[in-house]
Amino acid sequence: MSALTDIQAFLPCATPDRWIENALENQSLMLIDHANCEKKAASTALSLINRYTYNFELLNKMSRLAREEMRHFEQVIALMKRRKIPYEHVSASRYAAGLRDLVRRDDPAKLIDVLIIGAFIEARSCERFALLAPHLDAELETFYLSLLKSEARHYQDYLTLAKTVAGEESIEDRIELIAERERELIESADTQFRFHSGPVG
Repeated sequence: MSALTDIQAFLPCATPDRWIENALENQSLMLIDHANCEKKAASTALSLINRYTYNFELLNKMSRLAREEMRHFEQVIALMKRRKIPYEHVSASRYAAGLRDLVRRDDPAKLIDVLIIGAFIEARSCERFALLAPHLDAELETFYLSLLKSEARHYQDYLTLAKTVAGEESIEDRIELIAERERELIESADTQFRFHSGPVG
């Protein structure tokens, strides 16, 4: 099974066609929010490093992930600069906050949930890069396809860490619960287009 096929099987639904249309109609906004997503992903990884200093596997994987996400951030803002797209403030989508509403209060349950959510965010990003790439200009298509391998690995790293933290305890019920919320956020209509929004209009 290829990494992308594995991700498609993990996600509870496919991105709606209408979202692809939204993205193609709003490519400048797509790039601005993509930059924000890369920056937030690096920030999340650093936050986990600061909080869970005793977990050496987590420290190593999140350190690498943070570096890669910041490298992607640099690549996106370089694309924006070449295209004369100003890096303006845009509000966050409801997606990440909607998923994090499900996070339990105390560790290790809290960490397990955060890691599972990280896996969903990375998997959804990977799926959307693959869906968008064929519709974009050559430069953006090449860039988005180049991100697939690292995003797929980030998804797997988060999921592996969640299973490691859980030990003998199954995390399947938590994956199912978070997957159902993810489906709702991806399939239901949104009021504003963002990289992780539902379809608009």
